[in-house]
Amino acid sequence: MSEVAVIKTTAGEMVVEFWSDVAPKTVENFKTLANQGFYDGTAFHRIVKGFMIQGGDPLTKDPGAEHSWGTGGPGHKIKAEFNERPHVRGVLSMARSQHPDSAGSQFFICLADARFLDRQYTAFGKLVKGDDVLGRIGDTPTTSGNSGERSKPLTRIGVESVKIVPADTVK
Repeated sequence: MSEVAVIKTTAGEMVVEFWSDVAPKTVENFKTLANQGFYDGTAFHRIVKGFMIQGGDPLTKDPGAEHSWGTGGPGHKIKAEFNERPHVRGVLSMARSQHPDSAGSQFFICLADARFLDRQYTAFGKLVKGDDVLGRIGDTPTTSGNSGERSKPLTRIGVESVKIVPADTVK
């Protein structure tokens, strides 16, 4: 039975289908974390206009830890599963550091075509519902964060929950 993730945010709900055929271990890792409630209470801490929104950092649960947002993870890393799926609007992919096998829990959703990421980041799903929500989050006003990149949301875009449910229960 096919499953989807329902990502409930303060801006609305997005539903993502998984690409287990090209990234089975990545999908399994995301589902396991979601089922443990790992993502509940986190935030989209990085929004790059016309590029992507990034979340999945457990440190974003603590507003006082803002200086270290973007550095948190689940305490384990997963091996990259680079594949031929293109990074286009709505694609769910794993965020990582310079090392290819450094992804853990942080993910991003593309706001537009980002084909330069193809075969360098693990794409593992795609939005099937909530493109309007993705757009609203992508339009959130931002300011310069620690890196100097203008990607820090001025208002918190919270992830209330990520639930894994049977695909046929989502209309």
